[in-house]
Amino acid sequence: MALFGGSKAPALPGGAPIDPKWARAPSGAFHLLLKLDPDEAGIRGLGGVFVVWHGGIRPQWVFVGESPSLGRAIDAVIDDPEVTQYQTNGGLFVSWANVKEEWRRGVVLYLNRALKPLVHNPRAPTEESEFTKPIAVLVPGGKAPAK
Repeated sequence: MALFGGSKAPALPGGAPIDPKWARAPSGAFHLLLKLDPDEAGIRGLGGVFVVWHGGIRPQWVFVGESPSLGRAIDAVIDDPEVTQYQTNGGLFVSWANVKEEWRRGVVLYLNRALKPLVHNPRAPTEESEFTKPIAVLVPGGKAPAK
């Protein structure tokens, strides 16, 4: 079920982030970006939000995006040398969450502000508007971002 299955975004008690149920591999680990086959993962036509990060000694968030087709968007990120240059920093990981279309930009706005990814997403919202308000979610791994 998509995040915010009802017609309205849920109220955030005390600003507590929502758990969007980030995807993991069947083993329970997060997916390796460069080994991910979107067709095998079943995300070719699935809409939602995704996050890429690198591991290593000092893990960092690399990219945040949203798309009506996570498979197509993640394929584009796999082909982006600005993102894949971080593979040498402990490997690149990816996770996604099925988020309803009307809430995706708010989730991406929140994640970009909170995580400050290394690679700028030119399609991501950068400020609030009457149509886009930040929607707080937990990051992959189930933790609230540091403020």
